[in-house]
Amino acid sequence: MRIDKYIWAVRVAKTRSLASSFCRDGKVEIEGKKVKPSRILKEGEIIVVRKGAIFYSYEVLTFPKSRVGASLVQDYAKDITPKEQLDKLEMIRLANIDRPKGLGRPTKKDRRNWAKTLGND
Repeated sequence: MRIDKYIWAVRVAKTRSLASSFCRDGKVEIEGKKVKPSRILKEGEIIVVRKGAIFYSYEVLTFPKSRVGASLVQDYAKDITPKEQLDKLEMIRLANIDRPKGLGRPTKKDRRNWAKTLGND
């Protein structure tokens, strides 16, 4: 199965075209190498997908025939995202709490503060 179709089918990406653009933009890696959308997957491979500042890791268990429901995803992909990445995600969520909802786009100063907090200087 093609990697773009797989990450769409297991709900890593919302649309298939978004899954393709993840691959084209270099946000999807297998064995440390960036892959094209047409790359054929094998069972047991580890996929790393970058969404924002977080690197999500998935192990391919088997291939679905089409897009699967959220409750069935664990039958096809195992989420093996490292703990430090999940902690980073939680830190980002907590950093956004002090900003009132609906205030608009974050300012450059806000983004610098978040980068400093996350250590992305």
